[in-house]
Amino acid sequence: MVIRSRAPLRIGLAGGGSDVSPFSDLHGGAILNATISLYAYATIEPRSDGKIAFHSIDKQEYIEFEAEHVLPINGILNLHRGVYNRIVKDYSHKPLSFTLSTRVDAPAGSGLGTSSTLVVAILGAFTEWLRLPMGEYDMAKLAYDIERVDLEMAGGKQDQYAATFGGVNFMEFFSNDKVIVNPLRIKDVYLNELAHNLVLFYTQTSRLSSKIIEMQSANVINNNQKSIDAMHQLKLQAVMMKEALLKGELDSIGEILDFGWRYKKQMAEQISNSFLDDIYTTALKHGATGGKISGAGGGGFMIFYCPRNSRSQVVEALMKFGGQEKRYDFTPLGLTTWTI
Repeated sequence: MVIRSRAPLRIGLAGGGSDVSPFSDLHGGAILNATISLYAYATIEPRSDGKIAFHSIDKQEYIEFEAEHVLPINGILNLHRGVYNRIVKDYSHKPLSFTLSTRVDAPAGSGLGTSSTLVVAILGAFTEWLRLPMGEYDMAKLAYDIERVDLEMAGGKQDQYAATFGGVNFMEFFSNDKVIVNPLRIKDVYLNELAHNLVLFYTQTSRLSSKIIEMQSANVINNNQKSIDAMHQLKLQAVMMKEALLKGELDSIGEILDFGWRYKKQMAEQISNSFLDDIYTTALKHGATGGKISGAGGGGFMIFYCPRNSRSQVVEALMKFGGQEKRYDFTPLGLTTWTI
């Protein structure tokens, strides 16, 4: 028996950062994101020898050890360990023996929600194997708790919900960890045009998002009004983006992205730098009308809205920075699991 799962990565289109505590707890957050045809994958193969093996294919890491009730969090494949520990604690109540293999279609630290999506994929494989009774909200909340509470990894709330639900969603975040996911019924013609015009560019750099997020959270705790005001503007950006997509006002997408990028850089230091600013300026000079960094910032993927026929010339101009364009499609499907 082989158990498999797949969860999609996401592009954050608007509101990024307003889903991070304590801002979302104090003021509420709003996000608009869309899942794309890049994925995190997990495969479980049950064993009968009382051992556990974790294999991260993309990281080329493999470890094998005796099955225990609790695995130590020691820096080696912590996401795998964290999901296993919670599954044993809350559901199986006994050690499990298996091989867990994973891979992700984008590098860690690239800004597409890779870590959280991988947690969702691993959790989905266990849910399929053990037939656990979890709905979408349950799955996303448990993935969040594993990553943010159990493993104490700094970050927001949107990625776990995007990976679980899939599609284009307007998400609202409230105090007491309340989350409402509002699926948007965007006409196919609008989504097709958005995918055609929206360039996903990998800068060939990565960053430790937790450091940037910790600075962002500290700015809220320390009542840094400039940073807090910027987060309120990003909530407004999410509403603006939602209205533009629903109405098909695609010519305004670039301007809305640019609006958000200007405020996002005010949330914390290191969100941008001279290299990323040069990339952004070059894209605008060659036809893009706006863009942003994907995820917390500091590196990874950037997106640019390139209307009409400007996409090719923007991509060509960006090649001098040593990065690469990543092709994708939007996908309406969230977490998918199956057994062979």
